[in-house]
Amino acid sequence: MTITGWLQIGLLFLIVAALVKPLGLYMASVFSGERSLLAPVFGPVERGFYAAAGIRPDEEQGWLAYTLSMLAFSMAGFAALYTILRLQFYLPLNAQGFAGMSPDLAFNTAASFVTNTNWQSYGGETTLSNFSQMAGLTVQNLVSAATGIAIAMALTRAFARSSARTVGNFWVDLTRSTLYVLLPLSILVALAFAAMGLPQTLDASVSATTLDGAQQTIAIGPIASQEAIKQLGTNGGGFLNANAAHPFENPTALSNYLNIVSMLAISAALVYAFGQMVGDRRQGWTFLAVTALFLLVGTGVIYWAESAGNPILSALGVDPALGNMEGKEVRFGQAMSAAYAAVTTGLSDGGVNGMHGSFTGLGGLVPMFLIQLGEVLPGGVGSGLYGMIVFAILAVFVAGLMVGRTPELLGKKIEGREMKYAMLAVLILPLAILGFAAISSMLPIAVASVGTSGPHGLSEILYAFTSAAGNNGSAFGGLSANTPWYNTTLGIAMLLGRFAYAVPVLAMAGSIAAKPRAAATAGTFPTTTPLFAGLLSGIILIMGGLQFFPALSLGPIVEHFAMLAGQTF
Repeated sequence: MTITGWLQIGLLFLIVAALVKPLGLYMASVFSGERSLLAPVFGPVERGFYAAAGIRPDEEQGWLAYTLSMLAFSMAGFAALYTILRLQFYLPLNAQGFAGMSPDLAFNTAASFVTNTNWQSYGGETTLSNFSQMAGLTVQNLVSAATGIAIAMALTRAFARSSARTVGNFWVDLTRSTLYVLLPLSILVALAFAAMGLPQTLDASVSATTLDGAQQTIAIGPIASQEAIKQLGTNGGGFLNANAAHPFENPTALSNYLNIVSMLAISAALVYAFGQMVGDRRQGWTFLAVTALFLLVGTGVIYWAESAGNPILSALGVDPALGNMEGKEVRFGQAMSAAYAAVTTGLSDGGVNGMHGSFTGLGGLVPMFLIQLGEVLPGGVGSGLYGMIVFAILAVFVAGLMVGRTPELLGKKIEGREMKYAMLAVLILPLAILGFAAISSMLPIAVASVGTSGPHGLSEILYAFTSAAGNNGSAFGGLSANTPWYNTTLGIAMLLGRFAYAVPVLAMAGSIAAKPRAAATAGTFPTTTPLFAGLLSGIILIMGGLQFFPALSLGPIVEHFAMLAGQTF
């Protein structure tokens, strides 16, 4: 670890902190129906969409209608993307003549991009045409992120309103998320990426002559535009197989910085927008303080572990001065590789600029654990916010038990129904992760896909289902996941992680919206203090640590101590 490295990390988080308030205020005005900066540009387009679809923007929905609209839209997106992937050979912009995906891989990919997971069991440059990348994946990168924001806005309104029967209009929230937030920012970031050297073309490839005279075909395409929404929408799915470790997706230290800032910007600003919309900015800052603490600690642990190096490699004569550089890009170094790994897994992004499976045991443990904490740090766009609110509800319930008061959050009493919905949501993650991982660790056809024996092999399986159920999308590496078993089970885990979580959250929103909002009294437990931030952090750790520690102790924790002892498996 170096001072320069820590300065790079510190500057990164300062840039994000500077963006939180202006972007948060802008989004709060957009979703509150106020006239925003881009209304003159996108207002006519928005009204045109409503007219074409027969939507009345002033007609709001109850939680059930909102939920059914969200599910119907997601099912339609799944069907459309599955069809594109299966019929790819017959569709335009397929200069390479790529065949359609197999049924199981198309199912996995459609589930992945519709749920904002973007797990990829394939190599983009050897599997997908430009049409599939643009009309299929990039579209879902936009609308799946917009869907997450819409759900978060429904829950935000539930706390902002008193004795209400509605939580908004899904179609309006979806449209505004796309038009006013994701699309304009994507255009700006795509232009910046193109200026930094990322290809943006409809050509499929170029030919080059190597130094020894050989001919090489290099895949290119509309990479800058997909990279922009990949990061802004916390999608993470790369145009190329190596993701952000590829120089066409992430050529320089500056582009790497923009990658990380883009990942964090909207998710962090949405938390501030929540505070603005419910009339308590301190609540938003409290949530952000918790996420910042986890991200900084996670980054620090990864940075320390990777900078310390691998004793096994040092014993073989590898110079330990640069730490463990296996699986990392020299142009980024330890500090920015550590920050990228922590941010991409604290969020539900999943893009990688280094191979997590090549990290040390402890360095690989942290990204996996950050996902298992519920993807709330600050999580995916929208999904991180409503995940954090679920944990806050659990925290005030625990506080109420300790002090003998009725739990309240932002003036809304938290009662049995809300707790049932909250527990139903948070139990989905361990059920999907541990259930499928346990079966895959024993099933011969699943074990055959593992690239490494021993604890690291278990980590490969555990990370895969952690990433899928957490809607993250990053991979540990080493696992040959493009098989009928993994394509199917990982796809199911993604769908559970997204929709089996979102439906109870929306039901909770309906229940909370119907409650009267009471003013704070002397007996109200404050939720904007360091004490509550500590309690909330503890709840997040307990929900992650207690559920997953036994599995982690058999995988990356064993590998860490074995590495310190100089043992290999």
